[in-house]
Amino acid sequence: MLQHMVEGGTSGTVDFGYRKVAASEKPHLVRGVFQSVSRRYDLMNDLMSGGIHRLWKAALIDKLAPRPGQILVDLAGGTGDIALRFVASAPGCRAIVCDLSPSMVETGRDRAIDRGVLGEIQWLVGDAEALPLASMSADSCTIAFGLRNVTHIERALAEARRILKPGGRFLCLEFSRVVLPLLSEAYDLYSFAVLPLLGRIVAGDRESYQYLVESIRRFPPQEELAGLLRAAGFEQVAFRNLSGGIAAIHSGWRL
Repeated sequence: MLQHMVEGGTSGTVDFGYRKVAASEKPHLVRGVFQSVSRRYDLMNDLMSGGIHRLWKAALIDKLAPRPGQILVDLAGGTGDIALRFVASAPGCRAIVCDLSPSMVETGRDRAIDRGVLGEIQWLVGDAEALPLASMSADSCTIAFGLRNVTHIERALAEARRILKPGGRFLCLEFSRVVLPLLSEAYDLYSFAVLPLLGRIVAGDRESYQYLVESIRRFPPQEELAGLLRAAGFEQVAFRNLSGGIAAIHSGWRL
């Protein structure tokens, strides 16, 4: 789940995996990652996780509990996994996918067309730190495996809250901090030894999947991310660990 969403920034340095880069440079670097892997993206997700990412995404939709006629904004949703699940979950549901990578948006749009999903999903190329959407226009907002790739997490969270209607809900599915010691050791071995090798063999791009592993390790752990949601103005913030903390779902409400 190399999921993405590249954001802007103009000064200072930020993490790009284990490297420090200028904030203004990170969007271009992350865009390059997803330009490279877009066509093999879904296949790599299945191979890397043994298909478990599908269960995690199903859990996200279950927690969201869509109601008929609702509108979802899915950030970093290029290939459409969350949006397709959402529009199929209740009558009249619609989704807006917003992703800064044009190649990921193209891949997702083609995938939806192949499945006969046309007017239910709108596809936008846009920046999570400056969303091209009206305030209080969405019933829910999600981001799956993309928040760790933004340049300024706090700006993306503020934008997610801005576009939500009062009573709207934000959910973030993201790799997190493993909470079981034995699992943590095995997971580190798999991450650093196997994932980059899979990226080289299947996607022809070892470096992008090396970045994936490093970006996960740089991402805030569960309690710290919960604090960032509260600082952005979300209320009733909570999180649920998945697969021993390999991933976690964070939630917050705009009340």
